[in-house]
Amino acid sequence: MKGGWLGQDNRKMIHPHTTRLCRHVQKRDRERQALSLQKLESGLQSKRPYMNAAAYAGTKSDQVPEHLIRRILEAGRFAPSAGNSQPWKFIVIRDKAILEEMERDVLRTCKIFRFFLDWRRAGLMGKVNWFYSQIFIRLLPNELHPIPLGAIFLIAEGKLKLFHDAPTVILILKDRRGVGNPDLDCGICGQNMVLTASSLGLSTCWVGLITALMKSYVRFKWLRRLNISYPYQLVEGIAVGYARGNPNKTVERELHEIAWYESGGCTITY
Repeated sequence: MKGGWLGQDNRKMIHPHTTRLCRHVQKRDRERQALSLQKLESGLQSKRPYMNAAAYAGTKSDQVPEHLIRRILEAGRFAPSAGNSQPWKFIVIRDKAILEEMERDVLRTCKIFRFFLDWRRAGLMGKVNWFYSQIFIRLLPNELHPIPLGAIFLIAEGKLKLFHDAPTVILILKDRRGVGNPDLDCGICGQNMVLTASSLGLSTCWVGLITALMKSYVRFKWLRRLNISYPYQLVEGIAVGYARGNPNKTVERELHEIAWYESGGCTITY
């Protein structure tokens, strides 16, 4: 039966006008969803610290108020961890003299690393350093990746400051007795603190090279100075301060394939 709702065989049929109406409604819904998403993205553009630059050229000398640092630490304390074991401990350093002493010790340590690992030198010393670098890169593959190794050389040459003149540095200590993967838990904890700092109008920088203090002749000096003992281990530092200029720009990221499994199938998306 043309134009009817039910055929003679009792099967449902759709009226042509109904079909056009459904298409119009679907198109309208898609446009509304796109507009809603656009408004949402626009509103969140200034509230997405996870897409902003994590490092900065330097900070102002103004000290961060204590209550803001405590808020940042609270965010870290509430970070999720395996079994809620919270395998971390914080040390806050706001003493300029201590920060400068730490930077000097890291500078000396980086100079030692460069002396033995800089294979770019000409002559016999370059060949010897190449031999040493082949050994150490196998012992410390992550720490001596070209990126951190380049930073070590820059610090040794006085072209890079460890804390970027930040007035406050938060040290994250890992509890080696932690459940599951305490390194991952400390990373989640630090991310909570970094995002909270950004929401408070502060800039932060992860300072992984702070662990150089634990890999040199000054290790026991700073273990005593900071009262670090088993089961805690220094794994990361976060410099906190007010940035010079406006560093809140989106950092470009490479797209990676994402395998998407749904409805019995798999598609590759980005």
